Parts: sequence; structure tokens; C-alpha cells
Amino acid sequence: MTKTKVANKPSETPLMKQYNAIKARHPQALLLFRVGDFYETFGEDAIVASKVLGIVLTKRGAGSSSEIELAGFPHHSMDTYLPKLVRAGHRVAVCDQLEDPKMTKTIVKRGVTELVTPGVSFNDQVLGYC
Repeated sequence: MTKTKVANKPSETPLMKQYNAIKARHPQALLLFRVGDFYETFGEDAIVASKVLGIVLTKRGAGSSSEIELAGFPHHSMDTYLPKLVRAGHRVAVCDQLEDPKMTKTIVKRGVTELVTPGVSFNDQVLGYC
């Protein structure tokens, strides 16, 4: 009897597990995921964001079996980039860090703090008054 070698499924990092769980709750939205001083997008969201925003598309885990597209921008540029995504017709879920990273020894808790759609916005920057 010959044994066939079964390839191991790549293990997700705790950060990517958290991202995937939150993205599963908002599949129709581009998820802006706060990681430190940046908002990052992954996979298809990264491809879309890089095209709409004109930012660099790169890869997380480049060369590994868990490689995934990545595009991000500094958190302080949110007022520049969020309106561009919404004006391009995208629903955007903003996922922020809900605790101080210095106060935890595990992964930082994150959650969606704002869901912005082209039809509804309470942010004056998104509306772009003329």
C-alpha cells in the first residue's frame, strides 16, 4: 500500500484569523483593518483599494503558502482615502483597534466602528460639498 503525502493547509496567523472573521460579517464591504498606524486591506479588497486609491499593491507573507495581497495607508490619511472609496461606489467597513496594544499580551481586540455607504454618510469629508 502506498501512502500519499497530504499537503498541510497553511495556518493563518492570529491577525489573519481575526481579519477573516470580521470580513465574513461584512462580505459586501471593503474592510479597512487598523493595524498599528495603518489601515490595511487584504485579498480582493486590496486589489480594489490599490486601483481606486492609487496606492501600492503588495503581498503579505510573500513567497509563503499563506501569501495574500495587501494595500494600506497611514491612519491619519483616512479623510483623504475614505471619500475616494465611497465616491467610487464602494461600501466601506472601518475596523479599529478597540484597546491599547500596550495593555494586552495577546492580539488587540478589533471591531467595525463605522460602516459607510455611498447613500449614507455622517462624515462631511465623505460628502465632499462643492
